[in-house]
Amino acid sequence: MSNRILILWGEEHNKLWELVKASIKAVVSEEDYPSSEQKINCAFQSGIGTILFYEDGKTIDELQKKFPLYAESFPKYAQQSNGMSQYAVWTALAEKGIGASLQHYNELIEDKVREIFNIPSEWIMIAQMPFGSKEGAPNEKNYLSDDERFKVLG
Repeated sequence: MSNRILILWGEEHNKLWELVKASIKAVVSEEDYPSSEQKINCAFQSGIGTILFYEDGKTIDELQKKFPLYAESFPKYAQQSNGMSQYAVWTALAEKGIGASLQHYNELIEDKVREIFNIPSEWIMIAQMPFGSKEGAPNEKNYLSDDERFKVLG
């Protein structure tokens, strides 16, 4: 109910990633910046679009007032709902053979994104999902063993 989405294509998509690069450049050393720039150029900006996921803080506030017994839980419910939306979008893209990743540059870019793309002040940025063609297999990730991650009882 409080999920909001902005989809950026073409020049708008490029504006976002140019903003990310400028924001990173402002906070990392000159020595560290080239690797960040290369990652953004090759893995995110090279895509065909970006989906930005938001939560509408005003909607959450209204729900908290309407249902005071659950007021403390609504921000958690909103995060869970947003995660499910991200998963559903990612799955839909994957079914069409489109690659995607989930990024979190929120603290660096949220205010500028709000200004550039005229985003309502109530919208709270959660994540960015660049998408496009798959240029290779995803990098290997190390996970805890199932025994460490899951417990089955009964």
